[in-house]
Amino acid sequence: MNTVTVDVAKKTVSVGGGAVWKDVDEKAAKYGLAAVGGTVNHTGVGGLTLGGGYGWLSGEHGLTIDNLLAATVVLADGTMVRASATEHEDLYWALRGAGYNFGVVTEFVFQAHDQPNPIWSGIVAFTPDKLEAVIDSLNATVQNPDPRSGAMCIFAQPPGAPGPMVNVLVFYNGTREEGERRFAQLLALGPVVNTIAVIPYEQLNGLQNPMATYGGRKSFKGVYFQPPLNTKFIRGVFEEFCALNAAHEDLTPAILLEFYDMRKTCSVPLASTAFANRSPSLNGLLNLRWNDESKDGFYRGWARELQAKFKAQFDAQVGAGTGDVPQYINYAEPGDVVVNNIYGENFPRLQKVKAQYDPTNVFSKMHPIVKRD
Repeated sequence: MNTVTVDVAKKTVSVGGGAVWKDVDEKAAKYGLAAVGGTVNHTGVGGLTLGGGYGWLSGEHGLTIDNLLAATVVLADGTMVRASATEHEDLYWALRGAGYNFGVVTEFVFQAHDQPNPIWSGIVAFTPDKLEAVIDSLNATVQNPDPRSGAMCIFAQPPGAPGPMVNVLVFYNGTREEGERRFAQLLALGPVVNTIAVIPYEQLNGLQNPMATYGGRKSFKGVYFQPPLNTKFIRGVFEEFCALNAAHEDLTPAILLEFYDMRKTCSVPLASTAFANRSPSLNGLLNLRWNDESKDGFYRGWARELQAKFKAQFDAQVGAGTGDVPQYINYAEPGDVVVNNIYGENFPRLQKVKAQYDPTNVFSKMHPIVKRD
């Protein structure tokens, strides 16, 4: 279930349904290839893929599902089928963005891409007074996009730091000189920590693993924002975050804000896959980790309130009721108040596919496809 096989001639990677992205990255790298996967390499291939899948290579190659060529699926009645552009096409369509609802995927086949060169990546950390300047520089990268680059702004308290810092994980699929030129505005702000180096691609997706540990109690709540990110708004978010961090020693919190080139993702027609978010909005994640069960309600409530503030800011900036679905399904927890239209205009077709492949609703744990009132 966790095997990875590379077809060098076709540049495809066949992956068992139980594999993690580290398995894929390391095997593909042996042949000078890479697949579009997640940014945390101990994440399962299946979960990320079936909900869309953003990664560092999405600027060049789109979402993980945009590179999914075929899937082998065990249906609720025990039947095993292969879904692709020429076999069970309706199921293939549905798996790419709503795939939790149709069966157990035992194998994925991905289109891989040439990745012969190492990449430029690492973390730079700034003191809180640089927040607005950091966000301005990241907004500039979105306004002047480059498909080979990406960045994440991470509010977190690094080990040994007196409090939360403004950390930025940068990426450039090229040389050191190209990366430094791309992020010159950011680097000129004087980071107090700089771990950027030229590293093999297969090491890149392990950089965030310490923030995505197994076990414990946690809340991952997705947020979204319209670029350019409002600096006054995000200053308020940072201050709330710092206050929470200072008041609760048992809590390890982080806020991630992603700055990617979305043009390749948005170039795919909305109706061509079940994935409903083909908008230029950007994603973020509220990541809270703790151990005391009695704090569950408080911490989850804090995250819900901040999630609602992000939505209100988005609506004020873009306008409510536009019909877009800005929420990334893999960052959405079922039951969140902002998750009320996760499948958008693709929902009616999904209902038909669901009725055909899982009429008794066996697969219904994650954003189920249910009849609307």
